[in-house]
Amino acid sequence: MGSEIKVGPMRVLVTGGSGLVGKAIEHVLHQEGGKLEGEEWIFISSKDADLVDVDQTRAVFEKYRPTHVIHLAAKVGGLYLHMKENLHFLRANIKINDNVLQTAHEMGVTKVVSCLSSCIFPDKTTYPINETMIHNGSPHSSNFGYSYAKRMIDVQNRAYFQQYGHHYTAVIPTNVFGPYDNFNIENGHVLSALMNKTYKAKKEGTAVNVCGSGAPRRQFIYSLDLGRLIIWALREYEEIEPIILSVGEEDEISIKDAMDLITKALDFKGKIDFDTTLSDGQMKKTASNAKLRRYLPNFPFTPLKDGIKMTCDWFEANYDIART
Repeated sequence: MGSEIKVGPMRVLVTGGSGLVGKAIEHVLHQEGGKLEGEEWIFISSKDADLVDVDQTRAVFEKYRPTHVIHLAAKVGGLYLHMKENLHFLRANIKINDNVLQTAHEMGVTKVVSCLSSCIFPDKTTYPINETMIHNGSPHSSNFGYSYAKRMIDVQNRAYFQQYGHHYTAVIPTNVFGPYDNFNIENGHVLSALMNKTYKAKKEGTAVNVCGSGAPRRQFIYSLDLGRLIIWALREYEEIEPIILSVGEEDEISIKDAMDLITKALDFKGKIDFDTTLSDGQMKKTASNAKLRRYLPNFPFTPLKDGIKMTCDWFEANYDIART
């Protein structure tokens, strides 16, 4: 069964539109000239609708009548919050994803691109990870609730295609960072939380305490790069199977080395303490971007050093609103 992608003007609804990735997409469209003639883009947040609630989900779809959806909305937190509340993250995200996909089906949406996470991959695996390995084993125990809920999007996408021919697909970014991130020290993304900690320590003349040993390795993608790639996926990626959006394996870096880039960007010269009594989480999640490179062999990724510097500059300029 095939799913024909309509060509013509799009009315795109972006869920989670006020977050890190939504803001990046908005920037690419409006500041970089990425919006095409005839396109309409609507960015919604939890203030517009609680997508855990099916009636609110239907109401916001009825209001905007999208032809296409980029589904970014999720209940998400930092490592330690996930470790404490796996059930909460499982149930909330299953509800959100089912409400969005089923409402899209009921309202005849042409295409949905959902955003997954590299944490969905099996904990015990071979590296590099690729798109065929999502369901080959259990995810890491630290955030299994969120991970299984995100995996189910892939299952639902294939089922909607099999039963109805719908073109619902998903992208899998590695660790995202950039302006408008969640910089909260307790439950923010790792780089952004460390930026906040370092900035605070610089102001107060104290040491920076880093949770864990600093040994885990990650691939970080700058949010504006991801925004450009998601827009490409919406317009041109025609597979139902997911695609990993990431820098190359050679760009994987340890948390300790990333911390060095942050301290340089913020001109922090104080002490850094690694608290090895706290969990490191998953030690590595090396992902292959070979599939992406087959489609876009020359896509230019922002160097991590430059992305961190631009994000730190943004954080300093917006400290009062960004640090909470």
